Amino acid sequence: MSLLTIRNLSVDFEGARAVEGIDLDVGQGEILGVVGESGSGKSVTMLALMGLIDAPGRVTADEVSFDGRDLLHASARQRRNIVGRDVSMIFQDALSSLNPSYSIGYQIGEVLRRHMGLRGRALRDRIVELLEQVEIPDAANRLGAFPHQLSGGMNQRVMIAMAIACQPKLLIADEPTTALDVTIQAQIMALLLRLQRDHGMSLVLISHDLAVVAEVAHRVAVMYAGQVIEVQQVPALFDAPHHPYTEALLAAIPEHNRGVRRLHTLPGVVPGRDDRPAGCLLSPRCPYADEHCRTVQPKLEPYTGPTAVGSPRVRCFKPLPHAAGGLAGGAAGGLVTGGAQ
Repeated sequence: MSLLTIRNLSVDFEGARAVEGIDLDVGQGEILGVVGESGSGKSVTMLALMGLIDAPGRVTADEVSFDGRDLLHASARQRRNIVGRDVSMIFQDALSSLNPSYSIGYQIGEVLRRHMGLRGRALRDRIVELLEQVEIPDAANRLGAFPHQLSGGMNQRVMIAMAIACQPKLLIADEPTTALDVTIQAQIMALLLRLQRDHGMSLVLISHDLAVVAEVAHRVAVMYAGQVIEVQQVPALFDAPHHPYTEALLAAIPEHNRGVRRLHTLPGVVPGRDDRPAGCLLSPRCPYADEHCRTVQPKLEPYTGPTAVGSPRVRCFKPLPHAAGGLAGGAAGGLVTGGAQ
C-alpha cells in the first residue's frame, strides 16, 4: 500500500522550472533512494512536499496525498498537524538547521510540546529518551547544551532525535551525512536504518552516494534536470539500467580493478533555464538520441522489456534492454549487496 503519492508535481521560481512532472510513490515501511546530480531537484521536491517552498516559488500538482489525506489542498493548520508529526525531514546541514540561541533540549521539546502536548517531567523524560535512542552519551546532562558546543555528528543526531520525536510514519533524510567524515557517516546511516526498522517508518533517502543507496534502499528514483527519469528496484537498477543517464552514472563509478578503463563522461552540461531542449532533456548529450527524442518530450512510463524486474518506470523512447552491457560495462559490479534487508 502506498503511504505517499505524488503526481505531476512541479515547482517554479519566477519562470524557472526547478522541478517538473514528478511522479513518486513510497510504500509502507519502504526505503526509497533518490539520486541525481546537485541541482537535479531532489531537495526541492521534498521541500515542496513539506510545504517549505516560499515565494516566489510556486508549487503545482495533480495529487499529493499522504496516508490517504490530501496534502495538496490542505489548509495551513491541517498541514501543520501532519508535517512534523507524521512526516519529518532531516536537513543537510544540522548546524545551520538548529537555532544557535536555544539549547538542544529546548528545541527537541518544542516539537513534543507542539505535537504531543507534553509538559514538565514527562517532557524531560521523553527528550532524554530520544537523545539516548540516537546514541548521544550522557544524555541527561546534554539537555542544556547549545549546538555550537557539539560536534557535527552530534548535531546531526540531535536533528534525527527531533525528526523521530513524534514517531513519524515517513522520514525524509536529505543528504544526512553531508560534511561528516566517513566514520561518522557510517554511524549515522546505521542509526537511521536501525530507527527505520524499530519504528517501521518509511524512509526517503536523498543522496549523491550510489553505494549507500545500493546498500540500504528497496527502490531508487533517478533525477535529472528536475525530472524523475527512472524508478527501479535494488539491485535491478544497478544491474540493468534502462535510462541512458542512469547508465552513464553507473559508468562513472570507479571500478574495483584500479584503472583498467577510463571513467565515462557525458558531453555537454545539464540544461539550464534558458537552454532547455524541446524534447528529452538529455537528448543533446545522449548517444542514442534521434530527431524524435529531440522534438518530443517522453513521459515516465512502465518498462516492460526483457530485463524488467518488479514494476520499473523510465522516461525514454529508447529504454536500454541490456543488463549493464553498454556504457556501464559492469561498473556496478560489487556495488550492490542485495539492497535493504
